[in-house]
Amino acid sequence: VHLVESGGGSVQSGGFLRLSCVASEMKSCMGWFRQVPGKDREPVAVLVPDGGPRYVDSVKGRFTLSKDKDVNILYLHMSSLKPEDTAAYYCGVPAPEECARAGLNVWRYHFWGHGTQVTVSS
Repeated sequence: VHLVESGGGSVQSGGFLRLSCVASEMKSCMGWFRQVPGKDREPVAVLVPDGGPRYVDSVKGRFTLSKDKDVNILYLHMSSLKPEDTAAYYCGVPAPEECARAGLNVWRYHFWGHGTQVTVSS
């Protein structure tokens, strides 16, 4: 699976960004993760095959996942951005056999894009 992220940038606190992940093929399990230097990669929001999107508590109500299956794009709509949202954002896909269990578990994701930087200033 080949993944390419885009849409990052620099915004002020309270601003909005939409990230895009173009995938070589759309998967029922895929999601967005983020990482700051010196810290582990953490989940943000994922698609799961048995229900709606899952979000970590820190972004619930502010971030929304959507997908366009016609063009194989997974979007992350980010609103009310905060300085603590500053990170490199990555699109990830688990190995097929991990899909049912992947959820928000970063270690089950094996395919990654190169990331897109989001910087939120106060």
